[in-house]
Amino acid sequence: MPPQNLGTETNIKLPFSFIIFSLAALVGSQLLLLAQGQMMSSGVFRIPAIWSAAHLLVLGWALMVAMGAMYQLVPVAFLTSIWSEKFGFMQFFITAAGIISFAATLFWAPSQALIPGILTLLGIVMFLFQMLMTLKKQTKPTILTAFVGTALICLFLTIGLGITLVYCLQSGAGANYYQSIFKSHLVMGLTGWFTLLIFGFSYKMVPMFALSHGFPMAHAKYVYGFYTAGLIVTLISFFSIQTGLLKMGFFLLLVGFSIFSWHISIIIKKRLKKKLDKPFSFALAAIGFGNIIHLAAFIGLWFNNFTSLIGPLVYCYLLLWIILSIVGYLYKIVPFLWWTYKYSQEIGKTKVPALKDMMNEKLIVPVLSLFIITVLAISCAFIIQSASLFQIGQWMLSAIFIVIASSIISILKK
Repeated sequence: MPPQNLGTETNIKLPFSFIIFSLAALVGSQLLLLAQGQMMSSGVFRIPAIWSAAHLLVLGWALMVAMGAMYQLVPVAFLTSIWSEKFGFMQFFITAAGIISFAATLFWAPSQALIPGILTLLGIVMFLFQMLMTLKKQTKPTILTAFVGTALICLFLTIGLGITLVYCLQSGAGANYYQSIFKSHLVMGLTGWFTLLIFGFSYKMVPMFALSHGFPMAHAKYVYGFYTAGLIVTLISFFSIQTGLLKMGFFLLLVGFSIFSWHISIIIKKRLKKKLDKPFSFALAAIGFGNIIHLAAFIGLWFNNFTSLIGPLVYCYLLLWIILSIVGYLYKIVPFLWWTYKYSQEIGKTKVPALKDMMNEKLIVPVLSLFIITVLAISCAFIIQSASLFQIGQWMLSAIFIVIASSIISILKK
């Protein structure tokens, strides 16, 4: 199938298809979690309804919005057009159908989730093939290519491990390795795919949004080296009896993330823009949360009760690092994309709204501040096993996500 466009601009309908689907999945995942408050507050996470909600959140929201963003950002970051937009639309419909059926089957009949899982895998493999063909067109690979390429490998491994887990549940095979496979699936998805992807695109978006110039990029190779080494050592530790390997893996992950945080602070100091935009400031705050969570996880390994903290730490990592980063960047990317699509050709011909008018920034600070407070409250509910605190927090979080989703959708009406 030949590429469909010759420039580096992507048909805006393609990334927005993913983004709109992801917003619906985000709201749906929160409503499912809300219905399971009693179980979650008691520290029970491995039940079908929570599996369904978690995968709707991670696959339906975070993965789909990341795919949509990549369809728009890869051409910008790597100065090459998407290989085939027609193939991209096909991939969207297959992946969306796979995720909906997979989440539904996990809820109603987890043992029958293999076929929907394979459909989801097909959609993701199509996306990986699309990105591979696109990146092959890049004339000169950079450190960003390494981050994004490795993130895509981690995504493939995450889905493969997930299908393996479903097969184990269905057939009973590999029972001795189920826990190791589950941990690997979790780590490759969260710290492999999402974190490396955010690292890579942050090196493009942070200088762009801060108007930074003259900053060094040598730190990025150390971020990549330490973090990928930490991923590898952590994965090996799950299948090894050497307990020290897990601590070494977490230490390398902490070092890699800390260097990334330091490097981003250097880039910010080189900015020309005195006042940073509110959404971008929250995306930067997410980096701080991510670093704190890495540190807490490494320290927690040295205590006997660490297993009781795994749920809250994973929850905070997903929401305060990954989702807060995505939302912060979305509030910058979506208005720009829509304004460019709708009004860029009208400049000088008729009166058009300013880019800053596309989004109500007064709404962003209270909503995202309340989001952070609510996530911390729900994490405390996990630790003290308070069902009432969880229910209150989850009701608030669901309302916040509805506001976030509706505020992003409202941009498309302007």
